Amino acid sequence: MRPTAPTLEEVAREANVSRATVSRVVNGSPKVSPDVVTAVNAAIAKLNYVPNRAARSLASRTSGAIALIVPEDTAFFFGDPYFAAIVQGITRRLDDSDYLLNLLVASTDPGHKTVRYLRSGVVDGALVISHHEGDDLQHEAGMLLPLVYGGRPSQAGDHIFVDVDNVEGGAIGTQHLIDVGRHRIGTVTGPLDMPASVDRLEGYRRAMGAADLPADAVETADFTAAGAVAAARRLLDRVPELDGIFVASDIMATGVLSVLRERGRSVPGDVAVVGFDDSPAATSSAIPLTTVHQPSEQMGFEMADLLLRHLAGDPEVPRRNIMPTHLVRRASA
Repeated sequence: MRPTAPTLEEVAREANVSRATVSRVVNGSPKVSPDVVTAVNAAIAKLNYVPNRAARSLASRTSGAIALIVPEDTAFFFGDPYFAAIVQGITRRLDDSDYLLNLLVASTDPGHKTVRYLRSGVVDGALVISHHEGDDLQHEAGMLLPLVYGGRPSQAGDHIFVDVDNVEGGAIGTQHLIDVGRHRIGTVTGPLDMPASVDRLEGYRRAMGAADLPADAVETADFTAAGAVAAARRLLDRVPELDGIFVASDIMATGVLSVLRERGRSVPGDVAVVGFDDSPAATSSAIPLTTVHQPSEQMGFEMADLLLRHLAGDPEVPRRNIMPTHLVRRASA
């Protein structure tokens, strides 16, 4: 005989609170103390309690929606063409399905609104992009829903993800600078709590090591143009003799180009620059960027396809999905 689902009353007994208090926590009321919220959420997790609306939705697969979770600032999300390409690929795949896409963008979630939303049963699964090491949201979402990641997850586990070989991509970009005769090559990385940033930095170091060149000219930024401006200034102050820079994204490379211009350094004459992404930023910058291409739109398409297969019960969904990169030569290097 199939066991009955836990009830609101059972959660209340487990947490030693009233039924009304559990209801307030489930519905996100601010009129509950943090200690009580913690106790109720622990009881919900222990009993695997799901609100009735969500239970019906999950049992029948009738929500008709999946979530795209982006643990980033909204201005960053809407300002980076990488995300636009990912979303375009996702929606292109969903156009041939019955699913709609719900967009959840939040760099912080102090009230656990996103987790409550996911728990409520309004989506059947989720896609996660631009995730950082230590993100509680992705961990909690993974306990509630089937997930597919855009980019290799930082936490261990048998995750389904779509990515490029960022180590190889970093090495390709750096090797091009070496091949065009540059010897004092630096790099501007993304945040080092993101696997893509760590891997692209490792690719830079491998290429530099193979050429017996120093790999100490490293500055970290945040995948924004403004962050790259600050990083490039630090880098040039510390290593003014730089003649090449590998930058871990095209958006950041535009910031690097602006600093080189303000310092009176010509590109590519004095300093050659290689970016990463092959996004519209690479072709719209003052000096068209040589860059490492990653197929961002196709990555979004594949993420959505894998999640749909997973939701349909396909037992052969591949876990590790790596797409190719290649160099695109333009004027900057």
